[in-house]
Amino acid sequence: MKILTVNAGSSSLKFNLISLPEEKELISGYFEKIGLSGGIYSLKINGEKIKKEADIKDHKVAIDLLIKELLENNIIKSLEEIDGVGHRLVHGGDKYAESVLITDEVIKTVEELSSLAPLHNPANILGVKAFKEALPNVPMVGVFDTAFHQTMGKEEYLYAVPYDWYQDYQIRKYGFHGTSHKYITKVMQEKLGKDNINIISCHVGSGGSLCCIKDSKSIDTTMGFTPNAGLIMGTRCGDIDYSIIPYYLDKTGKSLKEVDNILNKQSGLLGITGDLSDHRDIENAMKNGNELATLANNMYVKRVVDYIAKYFVKLEGKVDALVFTAGLGENAREFRAEVVSKLECLGIKLDNEKNMSIASYLDTHEGVISKADSKVPVYVIPTNEELMIALDTYNIIK
Repeated sequence: MKILTVNAGSSSLKFNLISLPEEKELISGYFEKIGLSGGIYSLKINGEKIKKEADIKDHKVAIDLLIKELLENNIIKSLEEIDGVGHRLVHGGDKYAESVLITDEVIKTVEELSSLAPLHNPANILGVKAFKEALPNVPMVGVFDTAFHQTMGKEEYLYAVPYDWYQDYQIRKYGFHGTSHKYITKVMQEKLGKDNINIISCHVGSGGSLCCIKDSKSIDTTMGFTPNAGLIMGTRCGDIDYSIIPYYLDKTGKSLKEVDNILNKQSGLLGITGDLSDHRDIENAMKNGNELATLANNMYVKRVVDYIAKYFVKLEGKVDALVFTAGLGENAREFRAEVVSKLECLGIKLDNEKNMSIASYLDTHEGVISKADSKVPVYVIPTNEELMIALDTYNIIK
């Protein structure tokens, strides 16, 4: 089967075409500035990268260009070769605990949940509708970022606010990056050779979250009602005392919308350093003696360590593996070393030589970075959310 995976934003569209069950990526691409001037799109075919300019007035035009590229590059000979389309849908609320075949009822429900993800759900559904128009006979599957975390118990997902906030307004922890954490769980089940595993999954990138996984199910995660909770991130503040907000409003006269924008887009590593949100830039600045870059890195390391320790206790020390994934997790070798070195009191020991040999730009992309006598093995595993979307789509339509 050939499965197309889609991640539609308000002005962007990311796609992959994957052949299953062999799990071979045939083509991937990214359309940018949809509906804006200066539209561009990029493709990757057999390792070769191609970039083109185009007038992309809406998602329908982007899809037409996508289909044209699939045919002209002989990826497919006809549209009948596309067996299914898997859509990344950010928020399924508490309605969806797994991926589902997209029906009119599903579209209606996801639209009703747009108040929980106003920047993402409407754009995701825009993509769904555009693909349904372009490929009316192809089954579509919705894969929700929040679905994997719906196994959390009430004591984990409820906030200590008036209970009717949850009943009337659906205010609770939802968690995100679920597709990535689900993929890591699947890979680790295969590597450990058993179905029920206890792991701590560290999806650490520009956006980051940790997930506490018991018996292969999410029992807690760091992101909350929105992706702004938990870890310090590239531009997001992570956990803060809510009273900071009215205090800052009173002192500055700024609007709530302005403060929300600051906490999501001007905080985190960027907020601490003043101009650096990419950890690679922070590492370079640290080498040049930049004190704020060092402070930002140390704060980030501390927050990751704090959550790993919390989840270690939550799993009663019965942890099959600690896993690093995503941009920093897969590539920031010094960052991984700093985190793991602070976990020695838990019996977790780093093998520095193995750690320094693993990054996506090196020959070795994954592996174990802990010593043989470490109480918990520490893995680096590249995440693949697109493949997880494709697999869910494949299994549902098959």
